[in-house]
Amino acid sequence: MASRPARRLLVIGLDGATFDLIRPWVEEGVLPHLAALLRRGTSCRLRSTIPPVTFPAWSSFLTGVNPGRHGVLDFTRHRPGDYGLQFVNATDRAAPTFLDYLSQAGRRVASLWVPTTYPPWPLNGIMVSGFDSPVARRLDRSFVFPSELFHELRAQAGGLRLGLLQQFRIGAGWHERARATLLAGLEIKRRLARALLTREPWDCFVMVLMESDTAAHHFWAFHDEASPRRPPGTGWRLRGALRDVYRALDGAVGDLVAAVPPETVVAVVSDHGAGGAGATAVHLNAWLKARGLLAFRRASSGRWGAAHVKRLGLTRLPGWVHDACFRRFGGRLANGLEARVRFGAIDWRRTQAYSEELGYAPAVWVNLAGRQERGIVPPQRYEAVRDTVIRELLAWRHPGTGQPMVRRAYRREEVYHGPQVEQAPDVVVELALEGDYSYCTLPTPSAGVPPVRRAALAETLGGKGGGMNGSHRPEGILILAGAGVRRRPGLDPAAIEDVAPTLLALAGVPVPRGMDGRVLTAALVEPPDDEGPTVPPSALLAPHGYSPAEEARVRARLRALGYV
Repeated sequence: MASRPARRLLVIGLDGATFDLIRPWVEEGVLPHLAALLRRGTSCRLRSTIPPVTFPAWSSFLTGVNPGRHGVLDFTRHRPGDYGLQFVNATDRAAPTFLDYLSQAGRRVASLWVPTTYPPWPLNGIMVSGFDSPVARRLDRSFVFPSELFHELRAQAGGLRLGLLQQFRIGAGWHERARATLLAGLEIKRRLARALLTREPWDCFVMVLMESDTAAHHFWAFHDEASPRRPPGTGWRLRGALRDVYRALDGAVGDLVAAVPPETVVAVVSDHGAGGAGATAVHLNAWLKARGLLAFRRASSGRWGAAHVKRLGLTRLPGWVHDACFRRFGGRLANGLEARVRFGAIDWRRTQAYSEELGYAPAVWVNLAGRQERGIVPPQRYEAVRDTVIRELLAWRHPGTGQPMVRRAYRREEVYHGPQVEQAPDVVVELALEGDYSYCTLPTPSAGVPPVRRAALAETLGGKGGGMNGSHRPEGILILAGAGVRRRPGLDPAAIEDVAPTLLALAGVPVPRGMDGRVLTAALVEPPDDEGPTVPPSALLAPHGYSPAEEARVRARLRALGYV
């Protein structure tokens, strides 16, 4: 078979972007550059991972395989033998990325700000890691490859920061400041991306912008007049904030597309979608307690006292104090406090199942003997406990409306396949929607809280970890345009694992055998070449865990952003 043309790729990730916003704004003329790509190419809704979470979804985008194979299932993973947590980084990913395949084929690659790319690894090109790099506050050579690129970046962007926006403390004036911060950060990134894009004729230029996700989390209630999170009589000054961010993203897309030859293949992709959050708060550990599957320690302030200390520290102390404390104690203080916050009030001697109560990824773990430090469920009872949890979850009804609280409850092997499945929670929970709005999973604040309650007024516009007014949805976006791409109104929905093999096919690089994703042949003018070599069983990277100081800084950032 004749070789395919070695097409250039420009891949722009818009974290959390959704066609539910893009298509109406395209029709209104608000997003002219995305509209132009839609007219001259094709598009489809893109199914995310289950649950639709940043780290596993972008890792599936990079590798073309499901989280059970690449092994990145969350920001953290359970530490073997106890209830502690370890932060995940790029060296935990047990599958190579399409960047590696392109690099090995001799193509020049540039990667900017893609989540799960710390530490950066050697490839035929350059890499600037995403917000998971351990330097929280300004540009640093540790998350740049090659290290000499640091000087160029500093000259171009000065004190470029990652994670500029603190999302934990939401007070008076925060949203106005947040809009300005997001737009200013986008402008800096647009200028830097344009400078690097025109630095040389890249064969593949990939970048991810997180501002679309952040804006949806915090400005959805202002955008959506029907949102139950919208405070009465307020928000008129911010009703266009979400649109302002999307307009700025559209401008960045247009600027980058204008800087490449017209035949370049352009892909715009998101890791998941976005939608509104409702006013119903859900406490999974309170629900497990009500079912007799979990017990709290009597007369204990364990979890709730630690949670109070954590909140005081995050709301009263400046960021540099957080960093100094975490560096001073090598992460031990942070690790211990986080464990107390999540699990300090649980009586493990009387607990069969528990939840980390993560708002973005509701799930249940079995307190399994031999796996957990104080597990009480013998291995022969594991399936029975899982069956009970799933049966009870599916029977759970809203106390006010009688509607199901849970859409699906999966055994982990029903969602994932591959050698990393045991890293996943035992039961993966997909909550139902309350009308068009998601339930809000929150940590159980005290032993007496009901499993389901109406969110308090103070939680209406909460920060991360406190109930944001926008939440993730399972379907993201994919837009393709350029040489080799058909012009057609739209494709059937695809999976995020399909992006990597499709990009390789468009680039003229043989697609490895064994990827979970498939080439979206309906989008291509010509079918791809024969498959390439089999996907290797392990990553191309040598393991490189965070040092205690690095882990402390990553924990500090993710905590400030509300992820832990």
